[in-house]
Amino acid sequence: MVHSIDEVRHRPSFDGGRIPPHNLEAEESLLGAMMLSREAIHAAIEAHIDRADFYKPAHGQIYDAIYGLQARGEPVDPVSVAEELRRAGTLDALGGSKTLFEIQASTPASANAAHYAQIVSNHALLRRLIGVAGDITEMGYAAQDDVDETLDKAESLIFEVAENRVADTLVPLYPVLEQTMDHLAQLYERETNLVGVPTGYRDLDNLLLGLQPSTLVIVAARPGQGKTSFALGAALEVALVARKPVLFFSMEMGHLELTKRLLASEARIDARKLATGRLTEAEWPKLNQAVGRLAEAPFFIDDNPHISVMEMRAKARRVKAKHGGLGLIVIDYLQLMSSTRRVESRQVEVSELSRGLKILARELEVPVMTLAQLNRQVEYRQDKRPMLADLRESGCLVASTEVSLADGTTETLGELLARRARNIEVCTVDEHFRMGTGVMTHVFPSGTKPVFELRLASGCSVTASANHPFLTIDGWQQLSGLHAGSRIASTRAGGVEVRRDTIPAAIWDYMEHKGMLVDGLRAHDMVERLGQGVGCHSVYAEGVSRSLMRRIANGLDDQFLNDLAYSDVLWDEVVAIVPKGEEPVYDATVLGTHNFVADGVVVHNSIEQDADVVMFIYRDDYYNENSEQRGLAEIIVAKHRSGPTGTTKLVFLDQYTKFADPAPD
Repeated sequence: MVHSIDEVRHRPSFDGGRIPPHNLEAEESLLGAMMLSREAIHAAIEAHIDRADFYKPAHGQIYDAIYGLQARGEPVDPVSVAEELRRAGTLDALGGSKTLFEIQASTPASANAAHYAQIVSNHALLRRLIGVAGDITEMGYAAQDDVDETLDKAESLIFEVAENRVADTLVPLYPVLEQTMDHLAQLYERETNLVGVPTGYRDLDNLLLGLQPSTLVIVAARPGQGKTSFALGAALEVALVARKPVLFFSMEMGHLELTKRLLASEARIDARKLATGRLTEAEWPKLNQAVGRLAEAPFFIDDNPHISVMEMRAKARRVKAKHGGLGLIVIDYLQLMSSTRRVESRQVEVSELSRGLKILARELEVPVMTLAQLNRQVEYRQDKRPMLADLRESGCLVASTEVSLADGTTETLGELLARRARNIEVCTVDEHFRMGTGVMTHVFPSGTKPVFELRLASGCSVTASANHPFLTIDGWQQLSGLHAGSRIASTRAGGVEVRRDTIPAAIWDYMEHKGMLVDGLRAHDMVERLGQGVGCHSVYAEGVSRSLMRRIANGLDDQFLNDLAYSDVLWDEVVAIVPKGEEPVYDATVLGTHNFVADGVVVHNSIEQDADVVMFIYRDDYYNENSEQRGLAEIIVAKHRSGPTGTTKLVFLDQYTKFADPAPD
């Protein structure tokens, strides 16, 4: 049987009883260094270390715990790591917290983390190579007819092993340019009130006072509006005029395509001519001059389409340390990013990514601009101008919705908005279904929408738009996807309890899918047998009690089942979904967990919650052939956490893929 490279990475390989290459001392030294220094964590990330690279499984589990803490911006030390492992149910099996302290204490030098990481990586590579070699041997014995196909598969496996050793994908701009010139662009003197880095767009800079350090800026639009061109223009201004390093992470375009766009914009040469190479004699000097200016710009491109936020952070820290500062980070674009860990829905994943980018901005004290794609709902309106609701992955709630506060009281969204409440402590649910406290930064209106009342078996009800997500066992699901009989996460708000505190029967499908057996019994048989001892009737069809669920979880090694059994939420049954017409609706932002308790139900909030600035690009001539705004683009600042909102205009020079300020009035 031929295995994929991922399968090979995640299994030890033995050859004739020989022990595969490994170095346990290096593994322990790397883990100890990571619990001593954040720099060591970044060194491990830059070396592309992951759990499968550790020969000892326990070391891989410790690495996962460290990585998870770092990704959430939490402290990393033996105590924090021990708590993370305890919550995962693996601490005792690893020898307890004592093991972590011993690993940390025996670390020779945290400054050598990069060297330890390289040792771990090299041995992991050798083990993967041994595994692939074994697969190729099996293929050779099994091949009968199509030798060429077998050879192709063998080459592919070897190539995949080599790909895992690909070096740093972050490269400066100047090696990508066809010719490096020594010419520096003359910078003109100008008076300015900017306190952040300039975008080069005059009216926008006046509105924002430049891009501020530690801020997350989302630039969103429908396809074809020029998001990348807008971002490249701002990035060039920072690199060429402010002379500050820029990192441009591109998951959509390769570095050659981006370079051509930069040259077209800077040289004012038709982008199509650069694509074909059909330049006139008069255009070559202009191109050479542009190359000269760009070659000296501290502009770095990374076109790795699979890069994670953690890798971005590690590379950005290195550039900042090397160049003594960092002016701007650009990500193109948010919806093309993916998380390094399993999440229950794309909504949660995008929320976690936006939170990770905000942490990146704050940690490095640099503005982070991420581009984002708007959903198709814009196209269905008569006025195609985007609004905040088009960006959000979640829906909205009515003003009368009661929010559960951390002090045990409630307050409606309307009341919170009216008194302009900020940074309120609210009830929230973590990834293990445990209740905790979160910070709701603010509440804001989201227009008028059709809403629906979700009525539950407990007597609770909540009114929301069709696209508002609610927490189910299968993850976050929009109201439009729920129906009578669905179960959603609820709490004991207002003294009301769910009529029958059971775990939905759907969980048994999960257990069967995972092939879980206890004493040779399938999940269904096991539940029936256990149910006889607690008086349950037809437990497979109806679900089981919380006490029975805990007995099952204690007998099975599965974190998800354990989370369900010991959770703080109840699974309330939907009995009806009733249309309520159109009403003004509202949303709120909650840091970290991205959810809060509304009318006793766990609800999600928006993906723009972590953004300090949200801008939209709108070109009327894209939709209206006879538009009076031909050649103009509106830059709509819809959210500005520390200043005014408003709309500015830019000229879009299509042939140069460039935005520019309009001529002064």
